[in-house]
Amino acid sequence: MGAPAPATGPPGTTATAPAAAPVLAEASLTTGGVARRLGVSPTTVRSWERRYGIGPARREEGHHRRWTPQDIAVLEAMCRLTARGVPPGEAARLALGAAAPVPSGAGAAPGDGAHEGPAEGSPDRIDTANAPAAGPVSPECRGLTRAAVRLDTAEVARLLRQVVDDMGAVAAWTEVMMPALRAAGRRWAGEGERYVEVEHLLSWHVSTALRRVADRPVPPRPGPPALLAGMPAELHTLPLEAVAAGLAERGLPYRMFGAAVPAEALLEAVRRTGPAAVMIWSQAKHTADRVLARRAAETAWGGRGSRARPVVLIAGPGWAGHQPGAGILRPRDLPGALDRIEQLLT
Repeated sequence: MGAPAPATGPPGTTATAPAAAPVLAEASLTTGGVARRLGVSPTTVRSWERRYGIGPARREEGHHRRWTPQDIAVLEAMCRLTARGVPPGEAARLALGAAAPVPSGAGAAPGDGAHEGPAEGSPDRIDTANAPAAGPVSPECRGLTRAAVRLDTAEVARLLRQVVDDMGAVAAWTEVMMPALRAAGRRWAGEGERYVEVEHLLSWHVSTALRRVADRPVPPRPGPPALLAGMPAELHTLPLEAVAAGLAERGLPYRMFGAAVPAEALLEAVRRTGPAAVMIWSQAKHTADRVLARRAAETAWGGRGSRARPVVLIAGPGWAGHQPGAGILRPRDLPGALDRIEQLLT
């Protein structure tokens, strides 16, 4: 939301400042607007206001309640604290500040707003059900998706650092990052690109968290590397970055070439690096190229009597229905792919 435009008048007249009430209206939001901005339901916002006094500090008779930036900052703190598991009553006291009294009777109670289901149509209903088959959505995934919907970059970054440090990159990708990204993608598709900014923000922070692991200054084991590349028309790289992070955690050498690697450049990279394994990623069927996969598997290096070829791993949903040929494997999941690459490299 941009800053209010300066008041102007006809030539030769002096512009006058707008009245106080319009300024307040332009610089503030309604309860519904605040709920949409933070990714919680209006019902939850009203419940927090009723139970804990987290509401607009300034009200005007005959007008909708308006939330100023200072009011919204308190509500953002409440969202962060409850997402981290702090009981709502304590979260309210921390958000309001030790000097600010919480209304009498405020405290955790059955039907507390922090635990109410979000209203239908609220951004808080971003679907996190498509998690790996191992079980229900984890609290970390739920917290991450909610922070992303709020566009709370500090909380998204903190949560990603925490899950990577606590779980390792592979488990963090499988149990938290990937389900959250799928949820954002489904929400975007279902809302006509309304939540594309959520997916972009989350993707950038996931990439940052994975690269923090992949770029650790730990000397890898000696030996031929694994080569990671996207197909020539493939722009998605996050799954490859998860593979790179997993290889780095195991101390295995790799070369990451990223998205949209031209066919001849990929084959030249194979000849120059002499990899034991080549993983090529395809997110959609139109980017999967069986001919290029076969050419990569047939690319040899080394002198006479010591010629070698890589094993190619085709990965990603774009390869669905493709039958691997000679020298080509199709791993089922990230841990399986890492195990197979480690076998090939060692």
